[in-house]
Amino acid sequence: MKKLSSLLLISASLITLSACKKKVDKTLILPFFNTAMLTPEWIPENDQEYINIHKIADFSFINQNGVEVTNNTYKDKIYVADFFFVTCPGICPVLEKNMSILQEKYLSDKEVLLLSHTVMPTKDSVSVLKEYAIENEIDANKWNLVTGNKEELYDIARTSYFADEDFVKTQDKDAFIHTENFILVDKKGRIRGVYNGTIKLEVQRLIRHIDLLKKEG
Repeated sequence: MKKLSSLLLISASLITLSACKKKVDKTLILPFFNTAMLTPEWIPENDQEYINIHKIADFSFINQNGVEVTNNTYKDKIYVADFFFVTCPGICPVLEKNMSILQEKYLSDKEVLLLSHTVMPTKDSVSVLKEYAIENEIDANKWNLVTGNKEELYDIARTSYFADEDFVKTQDKDAFIHTENFILVDKKGRIRGVYNGTIKLEVQRLIRHIDLLKKEG
């Protein structure tokens, strides 16, 4: 009898907890991305998993002006991150063009920043990034181009931004990273969206999602 009572009590507690969980309106709230599989997850604040949501790891790189860029640079900011290299003849010019659209859109908006990481730091020195920034009218107050230690750049691309889809399959740390993804990060350093940065419709979707994030406060 005692065992039955205990089971009934547990069942009642689970039902109560389930009923208390706040439902998420998926049309108004963006999901979180917690793994390299990039599966969207809607997690309400009163869910016990909320405190375990994936965050971008601490980082320290150098931008086109020779200034250190860290997590604190992006503290309490919404930002869009991507990965590129200066001499890339393929998708990178398109990525730069679409990032420039975001720069123009949010140039006077203090809540939104941009961050581009080189995946070829042995060639993309500070001076090379500076020249690239001048040629493409990149404003360092809005958009940081960063270089640094290759191992650290590749590690953050793979384990923080989930930017290397091939690595998920091969686990090859020596493989070159080349991705078209724009990654949307919220003010708490959590991934809230992944977009194909070569497609203008995706960029427009990203802009709509930035507006949703701004409403979160």
